[in-house]
Amino acid sequence: MAAITAAERGVRAVLILEATPEVLTKVRISGGGRCNVTHACWDPMELVGHYPRGSKPLRGPFSQFACGDSIAWFDEHGLTLVEESDGRMFPQQNRSEAVVECLRRAALAAGVKIKCGSAVRHLNCSAAGDFQISDQRSAFYQAKRVLLASGGHPSGRRLAQDLGHTIVPPVPSLFSLKLQAPALTACSGIALDDVGLDLSVGDQRFRQKGRVLITHRGVSGPAVLRLTAFAARALHASRYQGELRVDWSGGLGRERVQNKLQQARREQARRTVVAAKPFEHLPRRLWLAFLAQAGVDAERRWADLPAKAERILVETVCAQRLLIQGRGPFGEEFVTAGGVALGEVNLATMESRRCAGLYLAGELLDVDGVTGGFNFQACWSGGWLAGEAIATSFLIESGQTP
Repeated sequence: MAAITAAERGVRAVLILEATPEVLTKVRISGGGRCNVTHACWDPMELVGHYPRGSKPLRGPFSQFACGDSIAWFDEHGLTLVEESDGRMFPQQNRSEAVVECLRRAALAAGVKIKCGSAVRHLNCSAAGDFQISDQRSAFYQAKRVLLASGGHPSGRRLAQDLGHTIVPPVPSLFSLKLQAPALTACSGIALDDVGLDLSVGDQRFRQKGRVLITHRGVSGPAVLRLTAFAARALHASRYQGELRVDWSGGLGRERVQNKLQQARREQARRTVVAAKPFEHLPRRLWLAFLAQAGVDAERRWADLPAKAERILVETVCAQRLLIQGRGPFGEEFVTAGGVALGEVNLATMESRRCAGLYLAGELLDVDGVTGGFNFQACWSGGWLAGEAIATSFLIESGQTP
């Protein structure tokens, strides 16, 4: 985005040094191969609420280039985005390759050069303000302006640190939770909407509500990923230990759950507790797991259900307590929390406050969002602002009016 914007605004020589064999690999594999490009969120003040790190500082950048601007930019470059019911926006072709091709075509048309397999090892700034760059093959480059956009890879943080930047220690964000709950994980594959999550980590509490997926290790899904994004640093500090309370009632609440159990006792007295399931939204397998946790034989009749078992079922459905034993497998996390401290970057231009001519954008910064296209949006916004600022700086340098 930054390279295309700078080139389209008149910067004559723009070169991308890409460490991997192909550009835009993360775009290609994102969203299960569909690429959630951005989100249908039009108010910058609302948009910043989706960023656990960077919410307030991002108000400025998003007031200049936000979701609507990204949608328009891609449309102008030949890619139509469509909105899904939850606000996520995907390419009309429903495949990430369409996004990759759009960006590649735009870069080619603007005259951007791309060199893959060129991992930058050294980046220095001379007294005159020029940059000297060398890669792992000892190829040497010189530049007037440099944008670092290395994602969560440690190499970018090292280069930024060498040029005077403070690095907020990176920790995983957006990950699933591993639980000590064999009866629950036996229900792997079940997904429910409107599940309430209440996470306690030390003296801190975090809450979310939404869709939850039960896995063979614990829980995942959009609500869990949002929860772990906001609790990323607290969970890391606690070595991923804590207590999770889950409300499976689907918004019924404790009183109505209790009423439904008592109604089943009266109206389904002769039927078994598994045959006459009182909650339509709970899958049979999950209800059986709840019965097992309450110590209730699935073939017991409702008329014979002990009052103590009824109380346990109310607690299980409305506030099941689960111990967290860790996070999902290494490498499963979607983004990294941490990076270059935002106070050291002019977010109106994405230029470093520590090294003139150096620009920083994307996941390299201490910015991360929840799922739904928000992390890509921060990248599009930062890239566009950096590209505009770089082009403007060259115009001013040459004595032209921006």
